[in-house]
Amino acid sequence: MHREFERQEDAAPVEMLGALFDARGWAHEFIGDEEISAEVKASWGTYQLRGIWRGEDNVLQLLCLPDIRIADDKRPAMHEVLALINEQLWLGHFDIWSSGSVLLYRHGLMLGDDGLLSLSQAQQVVELAIEECDRFYPAFQFILWGGKSPAEALASALVDAAGEA
Repeated sequence: MHREFERQEDAAPVEMLGALFDARGWAHEFIGDEEISAEVKASWGTYQLRGIWRGEDNVLQLLCLPDIRIADDKRPAMHEVLALINEQLWLGHFDIWSSGSVLLYRHGLMLGDDGLLSLSQAQQVVELAIEECDRFYPAFQFILWGGKSPAEALASALVDAAGEA
């Protein structure tokens, strides 16, 4: 399934993600021809990355799951903080999957008519997903474990992140 190609060339999106994951030494597996899953060690833990290709629309959807599950009693506060966070994002958004109450970051990347992904595009979309999960992870924890309101959690997380060297 995974074909070799020149580093400089564009490639099928799932194959390009596979090459990127290989280059970074990230464990990954292909789930059919149109999906890939990888585990990434990030600042706050291990995140799962999933790339899903939808050829009929030439859209690559990248999901980043930071392994956060939301208890029913925390869902309203989490939805509120997600709305506050999503207002600040230019690309992608956070959501809660209805099945399993799992938090995720999702970004859809529309590719050209050829349906190919460049190495630069792959790096940018993957790095953005990881960075956004890292940036807002503390806000989620402040709500789930710290008992803060959504506004307090977001303010605290952004102050903490700005203070890191």
